[in-house]
Amino acid sequence: MISRIIQLANPVFVILAVFVPIGALVYAANLGPLVSLNYVHILIGGLWTGIDLFMGFVLGPVMGGLEPREKAAVFKRLIPRMTFLMPVLAGVTTTAGFILTSRLGYSLTSPKILAAITITAILTIQGFGFLLPNEIRIFRQILSEKPDIDKIARLGMLNAKLGGAQGIFQLAIIFVMAAIRF
Repeated sequence: MISRIIQLANPVFVILAVFVPIGALVYAANLGPLVSLNYVHILIGGLWTGIDLFMGFVLGPVMGGLEPREKAAVFKRLIPRMTFLMPVLAGVTTTAGFILTSRLGYSLTSPKILAAITITAILTIQGFGFLLPNEIRIFRQILSEKPDIDKIARLGMLNAKLGGAQGIFQLAIIFVMAAIRF
């Protein structure tokens, strides 16, 4: 099943989407100066936030006006790529943030840090508890001999809405991080 998913997502895309962000994090965390870790955190986090906002506030409303068959056709092409990209962006951003917090000497008991951790926990629960399982359900339908178009469309729309919610929480954490830093 994994090889079929990679094939649907495009192997070159999967390699870039997985290894470039993780490679940047590994370099920044182990070899690069602190500023490189900050760049990885901000740039990858910006990609994650921007994609979620686009999904929730641009793609979601556009898709809402389509017929289930049309929605399913879009999600059949979109979901394979999103399944690889979004968990990596979320994981790299979060990991870089925790490393930065530690290296900059912030106390984990600070109210602002606790707010950031709480929002991160919400994002993690949404992403890995709802979005990723829905993507797996969509994959199963895509790969089945008789895909349920309505189910693909329904789960895809739910993920677009959850992506918008993710984007809002990500904007909230940006405000918290700016308050921490300045």
